[in-house]
Amino acid sequence: MDVQMPIWPVKSYDIRNPLFDSTLWDDFDFRDDDIIIGSWSKSGTTWVQQIVGQLIFDGDENIRIAEISPWYDFALTSHQTVKNAVKAQAHRRFLKTHLPLEALTFSPKAKYLYVARDGRDVAWSMHHHHSNLTTAFYEEYNRTALNGPARAAPMGPPTADITSYFRDWLAYDGYPFPSFWGHVRGWWEARHLPNVTLVHFAELKQNMPEQIRRIARFLDLSIDDHRWGAIVEHCTFEFMKRHADHAAPFGGAIWEGGGRTFIHKGTDGRWRDLLTPSDIRAYEERARQELGEDCAHWLATGELRTPA
Repeated sequence: MDVQMPIWPVKSYDIRNPLFDSTLWDDFDFRDDDIIIGSWSKSGTTWVQQIVGQLIFDGDENIRIAEISPWYDFALTSHQTVKNAVKAQAHRRFLKTHLPLEALTFSPKAKYLYVARDGRDVAWSMHHHHSNLTTAFYEEYNRTALNGPARAAPMGPPTADITSYFRDWLAYDGYPFPSFWGHVRGWWEARHLPNVTLVHFAELKQNMPEQIRRIARFLDLSIDDHRWGAIVEHCTFEFMKRHADHAAPFGGAIWEGGGRTFIHKGTDGRWRDLLTPSDIRAYEERARQELGEDCAHWLATGELRTPA
């Protein structure tokens, strides 16, 4: 019987701007058990990093996720420092990316967790995230945007009107950040690969213990039953909020209020009382147009109509 080999994704373009540098993955030396956690921002990435960290380190409450699981393609860091630290790690490595699949150097050796969330909730969370960036962050971003190798438009704080922010986000496909729809679509199309699995924010909210076990099975990680209670406890939003400086990038230093600002509410549906029926209809029609019925349904609910 013929065995059909997977068709692995091939990088087709680069993204280089003051936030992203996809070329940083080009010479990455993958190990056979590496874990890559991907998402469009504010989809639950840090939550899944915490889950994976708790599984690898058997419920250790003191692990600093932001340090041991860096955003590898983040341009505003000393990449050589990050690269050296990751290379020196002796434990099973798990790294974060916010790149579209088409801009990522993909390896059959690694396992990929793609985290997604309803776009309306993503935009709501991003507004909070964007609004609370420090003046120092904007200054560094704009210095790099104007003088660095990858020129970009300057960035400043967003409008305080969250519905206007959402309408711009929808009209300009993730404005002022990279394409939301293309990001989801690319990873969705890779869901059948043996080393890719989808994780949805809504399912984590509905039954986190079940999702933790599902992630563990996919990653071939065994769970010590004696540590199970600690693992679950340390993956709750309440615990992560109390230990926010362990989870937030740079210890939360680039947000006003620190890590507790970065680890915000984790609440879905805050848009329901503010968006008009026309706004909601426009979003849902755009989702179906960009993603197709099955992917749009999954993005809105976490429910897969057909097996991945």
